[in-house]
Amino acid sequence: MNSLNHEAPMWEDAFGISWLDFNLSNVLMMFVASLIVFILGVAATRNMQRYPTGFQNFMEWLIDFIKGIIGSNMDWRTGRLFLPLGLTLFAYIFVANMLGVVTNGVVGHTLWWKSPTADPGITLTLATLVVVLSHYYGVKLRGGGEYAKGFVRPLPFLLPFKIIEEFSNTLTLGLRLYGNIYAGEILLGLLVGLATTGIGGFIGATVPMVAWMGFSTFIGFIQAFIFVMLTMVYLSHKVSEDH
Repeated sequence: MNSLNHEAPMWEDAFGISWLDFNLSNVLMMFVASLIVFILGVAATRNMQRYPTGFQNFMEWLIDFIKGIIGSNMDWRTGRLFLPLGLTLFAYIFVANMLGVVTNGVVGHTLWWKSPTADPGITLTLATLVVVLSHYYGVKLRGGGEYAKGFVRPLPFLLPFKIIEEFSNTLTLGLRLYGNIYAGEILLGLLVGLATTGIGGFIGATVPMVAWMGFSTFIGFIQAFIFVMLTMVYLSHKVSEDH
């Protein structure tokens, strides 16, 4: 149950496995976010033109934006490998952030519709994926031996600290995204609650709610940008020879 006293729709002991539980709201919202990103991607590329207009023009701007993030962290010869990853992460996280800004869907006392990134399990999973990928590409592009030496450079006694850093990177990357999106949804929920108390509450809550929705949209964009930026920073540290 969250801080607004809404229950999560849980599937406990899934498939008869005692330790396996699913939050069905998270499953639903991850599917919705993925579907929206897929539809947007197909819509932007189904009728490609030499001189882009409309949505294709926006998509090409977004690709250039992600290229800029990658280029600020590593040379393009290496970084072009991560363009699909950066583009997918940015689009998915931004759409996921926006789902709870549009509305929260409550059936009875069960919360079904929200931002999936307002759940720490999802954001920490995304962060873990990024860190694991950074190790994978570090080994793939530099070789296992050379990559392992990076943990004892410039001094061997730094090894424990570098291992701790990997865990701290995972926690900060995931919890930063979760904290910002969850806090935004809590405030929106409080304003919606105020708006339902009567005419005076509705009038008093309307302007702050619209303003906060606009600010939450900005925060959703910034958090998607920060997540992708830090992803490329972590990748560059693992794949570049000078780190």
